[in-house]
Amino acid sequence: MGQEITHSSFSEEDFRRFRDRVVAETALLEQWMAEGLLDTGEPMAGSEIEAWLVNDRGLPAPQNHLFLERMNDPMVVPELSTFNVELNTEPVCFSAGMFDHMHDELASLWRRCEEVAHADGAHMLMIGILPTVQQSDLCLANISGMQRYQALNEQVLRMRDGQPLSLDISALEHLVAEHDDVMLEAATTSFQIHLKIDPEQARRAYNISKMISAPMVALSANSPFLFGHELWDETRIPLFEQSVAVGASDYSKRVTFGVRYAEHSIMECFEANRDRYPVLLPQLMDEPVESLAHLRLHNGTIWRWNRPLVGFSENGKPHIRIEHRVVPSGPSPLDVVANAAFYFGLLRELIDSENRAEERLPFITAKENFYSAACRGLHSRITWFDGQEGSIVDLCLQKLLPQARAGLERMGIPAQETARWLGIIEARIEGRQTGAHWQRKWVARYGKDFPALVRAYREMQDSGKPVSQWNL
Repeated sequence: MGQEITHSSFSEEDFRRFRDRVVAETALLEQWMAEGLLDTGEPMAGSEIEAWLVNDRGLPAPQNHLFLERMNDPMVVPELSTFNVELNTEPVCFSAGMFDHMHDELASLWRRCEEVAHADGAHMLMIGILPTVQQSDLCLANISGMQRYQALNEQVLRMRDGQPLSLDISALEHLVAEHDDVMLEAATTSFQIHLKIDPEQARRAYNISKMISAPMVALSANSPFLFGHELWDETRIPLFEQSVAVGASDYSKRVTFGVRYAEHSIMECFEANRDRYPVLLPQLMDEPVESLAHLRLHNGTIWRWNRPLVGFSENGKPHIRIEHRVVPSGPSPLDVVANAAFYFGLLRELIDSENRAEERLPFITAKENFYSAACRGLHSRITWFDGQEGSIVDLCLQKLLPQARAGLERMGIPAQETARWLGIIEARIEGRQTGAHWQRKWVARYGKDFPALVRAYREMQDSGKPVSQWNL
């Protein structure tokens, strides 16, 4: 959820001055891009994973304050609710051994987190939506203590004129509910993949990330249950979109797939932030305009499923990152790193080999593909380049996996390493067993005993096996 702020109450003058600073900082970023002053160094990979704290019964354990205090690690930080935390990994260059390194770092950090949680009677769980979370758990009594979250809740409700948020998700079952605060968002946890990229390639990386969002969400889906209802394979998608809804138009939605591809430059996204999105958190900062502090804070309150970010490299130069947000948390460290390998490889291959990708796959088709894949997972059918229709399983096995292998080869990843990580994806697709499918099969056999489902899921997660090898 981004950087902390110092208070949660704001005046109209705060909003005006903050908007002025966003305008000035956007103009400066545009100038830097035009003059070629952004970092054009080697691409780098990074990630964040959001996780749940649960008790022995498999219910949410709202104790992240004590957990984080005991962890005392800057790579493990609070999330919106007191039963969620976020784990971060160090960025790495694309080179031999990078995915093994990403996994080892994440697995080591995960083990330390589990040890600390276990000492207080809790456990760590990586899953898109915790099946045992109840709407009553998602209350302000369980909001994390950061001012940022308090302010976010106040401002979202202010923009809605105090009206409750409405939830309406339909699939095998139909869930309709109302909620009085933004804590619904706490039910959604994800694995966010970051790519630092040359600004000249950022537009195409952003557009192609949108195109491949459908296969990415289908093969990683891990969120089929919410409040006792069996819904989308990746119910996290509609839940997050509806949990901070402050505008009916696609042009004003804070969580969005977007309205088009970037046509000329990635700057179009930051210009849209400036022009289309009202300020949510007008925290004024005593920072030079060159820090882009207000632009970055504002960008952090617009949750595109593929989101361009501005950061600063170790050499002090500003850089552009693409944050791919469609993938849920879990089911295992092996699975999430394999998801990253597939994303990076496929993205690189399509950037290098598909010069007319935007023409061959219109935006509206990419958008329809995304929501179909989020709903039906590996059972979905989508339309790919040049209007070719078919099952997402066939597309992945026959086209996308070979392209991902070729992309990783272009980046210098050894064939053995590529085979190991993409083999996890291939086995998952061939066996039609994502985290969502495993959860559905468990419930089909044992019924809607969600605490028992969570305990069985945790046992499988603790086995260290990828989800394709999980049994019931």
